[in-house]
Amino acid sequence: KVARLLGLPFPGGPHIDKQARSGNSVAIDFPRGLTNRRDLERHRFDFSFSGLKTAVSRWVETERRAGRPFAEADVAASFQEAVADVLTAKAMDMCEHFDLDTIVLGGGVAANSRLRGLLAERAESRGVTVRRPRPGLCTDNGAMMAALGAEVVRRGHRPSSLDIGANSGLPISTVLV
Repeated sequence: KVARLLGLPFPGGPHIDKQARSGNSVAIDFPRGLTNRRDLERHRFDFSFSGLKTAVSRWVETERRAGRPFAEADVAASFQEAVADVLTAKAMDMCEHFDLDTIVLGGGVAANSRLRGLLAERAESRGVTVRRPRPGLCTDNGAMMAALGAEVVRRGHRPSSLDIGANSGLPISTVLV
C-alpha cells in the first residue's frame, strides 16, 4: 500500500528500502502500532501495521491536497523506521520475556537494511544473537513454506494432496525433529 502510494513497483519492500536510504527517517513522526500501555497489556507480542499504513496514506493525501511538496524518500524512510522500531522493540521484549538468547529473522522483510541494522544493534546491547540469511536468500514466506515442504517430504513424510486447504496455524516444529 505504501509503495503503491509512492508510485513504487511491486513488490514494494526493496524499493522502499532503497528510497529510504536517501531520506530522513525522523522527518515524519508516524505512529508505532500496538505500543501504548493499554495495547501492551492485551497485545504485548502482536504486530499490526494497518494503522501505520493508513497514517502514511492520510499524511500523503493531506500534503498532496494542500499542494505542499514533500520528499518521497522522507516518507519511505519514516515509514521504514516506524516498522523497524516496532518489530525490533517487540522482538527484544520477547527475548527478555522468554529468556531467549538467539533470534531468527526470516521472510522477505529480513532483507530490509534498516531492520537488519536496528535488530543487530538492539540485540547486541542485550546479549542476543541474531541469525539471518544474507539478503539474497530472503524471500517471501510462500517460497519458504514450499522449501520446508520439500524438506519434510525429503525426510520421509508423505506429501499432502494437492487439494489440501491452507492453515497457517499448523505447527511445524515437530515435523522435522
